[in-house]
Amino acid sequence: MNGDCMMKSMTAYGRAEKTLEGRSYSVEMRSVNRRYCEISVRMPSQLLPLEDRIKKLVADSVSRGRVDVTVRLKGGSEAVPEMRVDFPLAEAYYKSLSELKETLNIKEEVGIQTLLGLEGIITTAEREVDLEGIWRALSSCIDEALKGMDAMRSSEGQAIWDDFRKRLQSVEEGLSRIKNLAPSVSSEYYSRLQERIALFTEGRVELDPIRLAQEAAFLADKSDITEEIVRAESHLKQFRTMMETEEPAGRALDFLLQELNREINTIGSKGGDAQLSHMVVALKSELEKIREQVQNVE
Repeated sequence: MNGDCMMKSMTAYGRAEKTLEGRSYSVEMRSVNRRYCEISVRMPSQLLPLEDRIKKLVADSVSRGRVDVTVRLKGGSEAVPEMRVDFPLAEAYYKSLSELKETLNIKEEVGIQTLLGLEGIITTAEREVDLEGIWRALSSCIDEALKGMDAMRSSEGQAIWDDFRKRLQSVEEGLSRIKNLAPSVSSEYYSRLQERIALFTEGRVELDPIRLAQEAAFLADKSDITEEIVRAESHLKQFRTMMETEEPAGRALDFLLQELNREINTIGSKGGDAQLSHMVVALKSELEKIREQVQNVE
């Protein structure tokens, strides 16, 4: 594995578990490719005040891609809600119901089941949660999950980087062959033009070699691919440079690849040579495979 590779994939997974002070923490992270950074968090309702902190912690490590974070918490007193009985209210209810029973001569007794059906006598309340204490343990758990996910992203990034190197070499070799073929295009235009005119006139008209050369040169100039080759070589050089950067380069690589594709397409449309057309098709095939990989680079 090349130690210079800083490229990271956007597809990865990380998981961590911790137990502290009777609480069990579990964090899972899954990341997939996205154009920008998106972070989604699923967690128990009592931890919702910590959502922004969790997102910031993840965003500090991820610049591009969608990350789904799942937080689970078990144990601790906050798992059991506090039950509260409003005794004054219950007493008032009982007194009123008893008076109603006597007044209306109702035989049914006023019992506990009757009181339980009345609103407000028994209420539940979430126990106060020690968010800062939970955060100290949870943030450590998140850090560990991030490290695991980052290791996978780096490993996948190395595989993509190796694939890029191999395919870029193939593209550069193909572009070099096209570059070597380009000077022969003018002479081929001359021969092709001479053959077509001779066929059209059936040899009855004597061809002016100077005029014929001028027309061939004019057509060859319109189909000159020198500038496209120079720009394509420049894009390839920039692509290799961006591969070595320590900063996330996915979007820059995607842009360079679009520009490179544009130059290769222009070369293909300008060149009328069958051999050159075959070379362009092979190059476009390699560029398409690179494009598929670029979509997953951070």
